[in-house]
Amino acid sequence: MTPRWEASRDDADAALRLQGVSVAYGNRLALDGINLSVRRGERVALVGPSGAGKSTLLGLANGTVTPIGGRVEVLGVDPTAASPGALRALRGRIGAVHQQLNLIGPLQVVHNVNAGRLGTWSRLRALRSLVRPLHVEEARAALERVGIAAYLHARTDRLSGGEQQRVALARVLVQDPDLVLADEPVASLDPARAEEVMSLLCGVMDGQAGERRTLVVSLHDFDLAVRHCDRIVGLRQGRVVLDVAVEEVGEGTGERIYDLTPDP
Repeated sequence: MTPRWEASRDDADAALRLQGVSVAYGNRLALDGINLSVRRGERVALVGPSGAGKSTLLGLANGTVTPIGGRVEVLGVDPTAASPGALRALRGRIGAVHQQLNLIGPLQVVHNVNAGRLGTWSRLRALRSLVRPLHVEEARAALERVGIAAYLHARTDRLSGGEQQRVALARVLVQDPDLVLADEPVASLDPARAEEVMSLLCGVMDGQAGERRTLVVSLHDFDLAVRHCDRIVGLRQGRVVLDVAVEEVGEGTGERIYDLTPDP
């Protein structure tokens, strides 16, 4: 499979742009000269075997991974050259959904939802909200949108796994980010629950002013990616080996992406 690279994707409206980017862990190249541009409002799925570089690519996008070569631009900012204040502001514009969810179990749901505001709140404001929750109605509205408004004041660790997934999505809603990065958000779920969570995740991509948020999500389930995303980017051994709109996905494409036969 030959990676497809279109100059039209490398434009000023890109939410994420990687140009010749390489990342190494010790002597191992995790990403090898990656070129990738994601337009604002796109839903892009990263697919490929474990170790292909999907999580590393997401780490570049949130500024937690530093490349050894090439250029990274996220929402018009180079995170490797940004000041601490500029990097904090950038991360405030980036939402995250993880397989582990990163919720604080003993806290009420409202506090975990309000954690989406921590990128813009001062430490004093965050502490005040722990004593008496702020923006309660906004948190309730976000929970209503994902179908669990009744759990606003419940302890988060008393919710089911699926309900906690919804809390994590409500947290993204109150953050109202420009870019959402989701790292294997359905890896531990059965097929029916995975379908439900992906539908909810894509549902929260519509912003408050009617604009569409950008989504970059890593998935192992190729068919799930095709059903819910606009574009599929396949990674193998740290390289882009597929970059197509879902309408162009052919029969057997998924099987070839996950074929572990060493490349010649």
